[in-house]
Amino acid sequence: MLPGGGFGGRGIALAVIVVLAIWLMSGFYRVQSDQQGVVLRFGEWVATTQPGLNWHLPYPIETARTPSVERVNQIDIGFRRVGETQSRSVDEESLMLTGDQNIIDIDFSVQWRISDAGQYLFNIRDPEGTVKIAAESAMREIIGRTDIQPALTEARAEIETNTQRLLQEMLDAYGSGILVTGIRLQDVQPPQQVVDAFSDVQRANQDRDRLRNEALSYRNDIIPRARGEAQKIIQDAEGYRERLITEAEGEADRFSQVLEAYLQSPDVTRNRMYLETMQNVYSRTNKVLMDGMTSGAIPYLPLNELRQPRDRVQPAAISRDDR
Repeated sequence: MLPGGGFGGRGIALAVIVVLAIWLMSGFYRVQSDQQGVVLRFGEWVATTQPGLNWHLPYPIETARTPSVERVNQIDIGFRRVGETQSRSVDEESLMLTGDQNIIDIDFSVQWRISDAGQYLFNIRDPEGTVKIAAESAMREIIGRTDIQPALTEARAEIETNTQRLLQEMLDAYGSGILVTGIRLQDVQPPQQVVDAFSDVQRANQDRDRLRNEALSYRNDIIPRARGEAQKIIQDAEGYRERLITEAEGEADRFSQVLEAYLQSPDVTRNRMYLETMQNVYSRTNKVLMDGMTSGAIPYLPLNELRQPRDRVQPAAISRDDR
């Protein structure tokens, strides 16, 4: 390379080729399985690459950044962790107004990760701050639609779901490249100044629910029994109706038969009916009938025994001689 030296034109060309090869090889880079590659050309985002071995134009033309897209990040809102088991409240973040104009103290956490590395790096300046502000805004909007009593009790899961959906819509509108994986309510309670009054209200609501459950249990017990009794009465009435109809039809058939027999033999039928009637009448009375033809005997009627049931009465008569 110097005058009189050993390098000629071929040596210089070979050196240039080696340097160029090394420079081109510096453009290779590896994207791990939990990363996305973002290629920058003179600082401008031009491409996003997937895990594996990739290549870009060497520096200073292009560079590559490989942020992790699988790591889940967490932001606490309404409180700050102090150590592993303690935390302190941040009232300006946690105090919110409910739909029925009450104040509630809510602490919650937001879990999120990167879904599009290019959007995450270049569309928003402060990703964590953006997620925090957007999450607080979404939670205030959802709480503003919810009454305080459901928010304290059964509506927690619904609040988490609605807040996550609204927050994701806001971040997508920003083109943030962030995916919200979960909203977790850590603590939901009334402000410390009125917690005793809310505890009284909570106990009253529990008593109300208990009495309501007892009333429902009583109703579920009494109504089936009442329906069963009603059905029994209906069935008894239907049976009584059928019995009366059957008896009436039987009496009508019997009368028709008697009428037919009477038309054929009036005298015989009349006497038979008279005897049957008299037998039916006298069978229900405590009387002793004598034909009046008895002579030489004085009837003896055991009146005390006649007052007893008919099957125990044994009337007797003694002769005048026995007397």
